[in-house]
Formats: sequence, C-alpha cells, structure tokens
Amino acid sequence: MSATGYVWKDRKRTIFGLPLSFTVYKLKEDKLLIETGFFSKKEEEIRLYRIMDLTLNRPFGQRIFGLGTIHCCTADKSTPEFDIKKIKKSSEIKEMLSDMVEAERDKKRVAAREYMDDGDEIGCEEL
Repeated sequence: MSATGYVWKDRKRTIFGLPLSFTVYKLKEDKLLIETGFFSKKEEEIRLYRIMDLTLNRPFGQRIFGLGTIHCCTADKSTPEFDIKKIKKSSEIKEMLSDMVEAERDKKRVAAREYMDDGDEIGCEEL
C-alpha cells in the first residue's frame, strides 16, 4: 500500500488512452471510491464486501489503447451497478479487486447468499 493509503489509483481514460477526465478511481483495503466532477465533486463509496460480481469488458476501441472497463454488480441500495471505465491494466485490476472482495467477505464473515435471502431483487442486467 502506498503512503496515501490507496492500493490502486487511476483516472478514467479518454481519447488515445490519455487520463484527461475528471473521474478518479481509488481503491483502499476495504472500499472503492469513485470521485467525479470538476466544479461540483461527488464521491461514491462502495464497500468491497458488497460487490457481488465483476465483469471485464474490453471492446476493440479500448483494447487498441490497452484499456478496459470493469462492470460491477453490488448489494448496495444506492449503487446496485457501476462501471470502472477505461482504465489501464484492467485485467490485473479486476483480478486484484476480485481477490480483495473475497478477502473482505472472509474477514467480515459475509456470504453472497445472505444478500439474496432478504427478498430483494439483486442482479445485473445482461450486458
């Protein structure tokens, strides 16, 4: 972990894979932070143990520049689905995030079935 407390940090990439956007992704040991905006900032916090499923999408236009998008389905009421868009090393980040999610679930003793037993409809739509 770096001196800032983040395991990983990156920006959403734009044209030619350049980090010219106002979306920043920050990964800590127990949560993912998504900061958006320039004048008005918004920071979304997702606890890792709430992430249910990860899908890596690498369309041709992103693959050319070494980018990918990670689609996440969660048990969070305010953010049931979100994308970590157009990031470098997307495959490695997805694997790291997946391992961290499992470790956090083990640490908190949370099983995926616990989210599905409360009667709520949890699931991502087909991509």
